[in-house]
Amino acid sequence: MNIHVETDRFLLRDIEESDVQGIYDLDSDPEVHEFLGKKPIKTMEEAEKVIAYIRGQYSSNGIGRWAIEDKSTGDFIGWSGLKYEEEVRDYEYYDIGYRIQKKHWGKGIATETAIAALNYGFEQMNLPQISGGAEAAHTVSNHILQKIGLRFVESFLLEGDDCNWYSLKKTEWGSVK
Repeated sequence: MNIHVETDRFLLRDIEESDVQGIYDLDSDPEVHEFLGKKPIKTMEEAEKVIAYIRGQYSSNGIGRWAIEDKSTGDFIGWSGLKYEEEVRDYEYYDIGYRIQKKHWGKGIATETAIAALNYGFEQMNLPQISGGAEAAHTVSNHILQKIGLRFVESFLLEGDDCNWYSLKKTEWGSVK
């Protein structure tokens, strides 16, 4: 197991093929996908493809989303972390994101793991800037991006949905350590 970051409650590690049930539980939930295009997966084979895609990012880009593993139980909670992105906007950037199983919502997991990923990006990867976006209607995700220190840059449309864009330069970083 390749662990990248440890927080008080969680291990942030590579997503493995053995996480297929956890990915399926996460991505087949329509409520989890409410602000993700409303396209939950329907089969375990789709979950396997999600894992293959993320693992491909590790080898292609040196970074990809990490599994959130509960240190006390070993349970798969969701994913968090950075990924190199070149499709959502008209330019390349490092994106911060998180996706948590519904039964774990409201426990500060996305915030805790996103702060850890942000710190990793600036400290270990020496990234000059980290960005993230959220549908404007997704008040929780917008709040998390602001809470971890990202600053609102602009609104934009993605597949017909109003979204907010946030970014933080390494030179501005420090208040969420």
